Amino acid sequence: MTKSAATSVRTARKAADARRTISPATRHVRAAATAQPSLRFHYAESLRAKTHAVLEALEAAPEHTGHAEAMAQVVSELVEAGMDYYFMRALRQADVGFVAEQTARAGVSAAVTLVNSMSRKYVVRMGSAQLLVVARHIRELG
Repeated sequence: MTKSAATSVRTARKAADARRTISPATRHVRAAATAQPSLRFHYAESLRAKTHAVLEALEAAPEHTGHAEAMAQVVSELVEAGMDYYFMRALRQADVGFVAEQTARAGVSAAVTLVNSMSRKYVVRMGSAQLLVVARHIRELG
Protein backbone atom coordinates (compact mmCIF):
# COMPACT_ATOMS: atom_id res chain seq x y z
CA MET A 1 0.00 0.00 0.00
CA THR A 2 1.37 3.40 -0.93
CA LYS A 3 1.86 6.12 1.62
CA SER A 4 -0.96 8.23 0.16
CA ALA A 5 -3.34 5.25 0.13
CA ALA A 6 -2.50 4.47 3.75
CA THR A 7 -3.12 8.11 4.66
CA SER A 8 -6.48 8.01 2.87
CA VAL A 9 -7.47 4.85 4.73
CA ARG A 10 -6.50 6.42 8.08
CA THR A 11 -8.43 9.59 7.24
CA ALA A 12 -11.51 7.58 6.27
CA ARG A 13 -11.29 5.55 9.49
CA LYS A 14 -11.00 8.70 11.61
CA ALA A 15 -14.06 10.18 9.88
CA ALA A 16 -16.02 6.98 10.45
CA ASP A 17 -14.96 6.90 14.11
CA ALA A 18 -16.01 10.52 14.53
CA ARG A 19 -19.47 9.70 13.17
CA ARG A 20 -19.75 6.80 15.60
CA THR A 21 -18.79 8.93 18.60
CA ILE A 22 -21.74 9.28 20.89
CA SER A 23 -22.61 12.85 21.80
CA PRO A 24 -23.51 13.77 25.39
CA ALA A 25 -27.09 14.44 24.25
CA THR A 26 -27.32 10.96 22.73
CA ARG A 27 -25.84 9.42 25.89
CA HIS A 28 -28.54 11.19 27.92
CA VAL A 29 -31.28 9.88 25.61
CA ARG A 30 -29.84 6.36 25.77
CA ALA A 31 -29.57 6.51 29.55
CA ALA A 32 -33.20 7.65 29.80
CA ALA A 33 -34.28 4.95 27.36
CA THR A 34 -32.46 2.18 29.22
CA ALA A 35 -33.98 3.30 32.51
CA GLN A 36 -37.41 2.46 31.10
CA PRO A 37 -38.70 -1.06 30.42
CA SER A 38 -38.24 -2.12 26.83
CA LEU A 39 -38.87 -5.01 24.49
CA ARG A 40 -36.52 -5.57 21.59
CA PHE A 41 -36.38 -8.23 18.95
CA HIS A 42 -33.76 -10.32 17.22
CA TYR A 43 -33.48 -10.21 13.45
CA ALA A 44 -31.34 -11.70 10.72
CA GLU A 45 -27.68 -10.73 10.49
CA SER A 46 -28.19 -9.93 6.81
CA LEU A 47 -30.85 -7.36 7.73
CA ARG A 48 -28.54 -5.93 10.38
CA ALA A 49 -25.78 -5.54 7.80
CA LYS A 50 -28.19 -3.91 5.34
CA THR A 51 -29.52 -1.57 8.03
CA HIS A 52 -26.03 -0.48 9.05
CA ALA A 53 -24.99 0.02 5.42
CA VAL A 54 -27.97 2.31 4.80
CA LEU A 55 -27.39 4.24 8.03
CA GLU A 56 -23.67 4.66 7.33
CA ALA A 57 -24.31 5.82 3.76
CA LEU A 58 -26.84 8.36 4.99
CA GLU A 59 -24.55 9.62 7.75
CA ALA A 60 -21.58 9.86 5.38
CA ALA A 61 -23.40 11.89 2.72
CA PRO A 62 -26.78 13.12 4.00
CA GLU A 63 -27.36 15.34 0.97
CA HIS A 64 -27.09 12.44 -1.50
CA THR A 65 -30.35 11.48 -3.18
CA GLY A 66 -31.71 7.99 -2.76
CA HIS A 67 -31.36 7.74 0.99
CA ALA A 68 -35.07 8.19 1.62
CA GLU A 69 -36.00 5.21 -0.55
CA ALA A 70 -33.28 3.06 1.03
CA MET A 71 -34.39 4.08 4.53
CA ALA A 72 -38.04 3.33 3.70
CA GLN A 73 -37.02 -0.14 2.51
CA VAL A 74 -35.03 -0.83 5.68
CA VAL A 75 -37.89 0.40 7.89
CA SER A 76 -40.25 -1.89 5.98
CA GLU A 77 -38.03 -4.91 6.49
CA LEU A 78 -37.55 -4.09 10.18
CA VAL A 79 -41.33 -3.83 10.63
CA GLU A 80 -41.79 -7.25 9.02
CA ALA A 81 -39.04 -8.80 11.15
CA GLY A 82 -40.42 -7.25 14.33
CA MET A 83 -44.00 -8.32 13.70
CA ASP A 84 -42.85 -11.85 12.95
CA TYR A 85 -40.72 -11.94 16.09
CA TYR A 86 -43.32 -10.48 18.45
CA PHE A 87 -46.43 -12.22 17.15
CA MET A 88 -45.82 -15.16 14.85
CA ARG A 89 -42.83 -16.60 16.68
CA ALA A 90 -44.84 -17.05 19.88
CA LEU A 91 -47.64 -18.79 17.99
CA ARG A 92 -45.21 -21.14 16.27
CA GLN A 93 -43.59 -21.96 19.62
CA ALA A 94 -47.00 -22.53 21.24
CA ASP A 95 -47.94 -24.85 18.38
CA VAL A 96 -51.44 -23.39 18.09
CA GLY A 97 -52.16 -25.35 14.95
CA PHE A 98 -52.12 -24.70 11.24
CA VAL A 99 -55.48 -22.92 10.92
CA ALA A 100 -54.88 -20.61 13.89
CA GLU A 101 -51.37 -19.80 12.69
CA GLN A 102 -52.54 -19.06 9.14
CA THR A 103 -55.36 -16.86 10.45
CA ALA A 104 -52.90 -14.95 12.62
CA ARG A 105 -50.47 -14.70 9.69
CA ALA A 106 -53.20 -13.08 7.58
CA GLY A 107 -53.89 -10.53 10.32
CA VAL A 108 -50.21 -9.75 10.86
CA SER A 109 -49.70 -9.47 7.12
CA ALA A 110 -52.53 -6.94 6.86
CA ALA A 111 -51.08 -4.94 9.76
CA VAL A 112 -47.58 -4.99 8.21
CA THR A 113 -49.00 -3.83 4.88
CA LEU A 114 -50.79 -0.92 6.54
CA VAL A 115 -47.81 0.14 8.68
CA ASN A 116 -45.39 -0.14 5.76
CA SER A 117 -47.68 1.84 3.48
CA MET A 118 -47.95 4.67 5.99
CA SER A 119 -44.29 4.70 6.97
CA ARG A 120 -43.10 4.63 3.35
CA LYS A 121 -45.40 7.54 2.54
CA TYR A 122 -43.68 9.71 5.15
CA VAL A 123 -40.10 8.43 4.99
CA VAL A 124 -39.70 8.97 1.23
CA ARG A 125 -40.76 12.62 1.67
CA MET A 126 -38.22 13.35 4.41
CA GLY A 127 -35.30 15.68 3.96
CA SER A 128 -31.77 14.76 4.99
CA ALA A 129 -32.08 16.30 8.48
CA GLN A 130 -35.25 14.31 9.16
CA LEU A 131 -33.69 11.10 7.80
CA LEU A 132 -30.74 11.60 10.13
CA VAL A 133 -33.17 11.80 13.07
CA VAL A 134 -34.73 8.49 11.98
CA ALA A 135 -31.26 6.98 11.57
CA ARG A 136 -30.27 8.12 15.06
CA HIS A 137 -33.47 6.59 16.47
CA ILE A 138 -32.76 3.26 14.78
CA ARG A 139 -29.20 3.30 16.15
CA GLU A 140 -30.53 4.03 19.65
CA LEU A 141 -32.80 0.99 19.42
CA GLY A 142 -29.84 -1.26 18.57
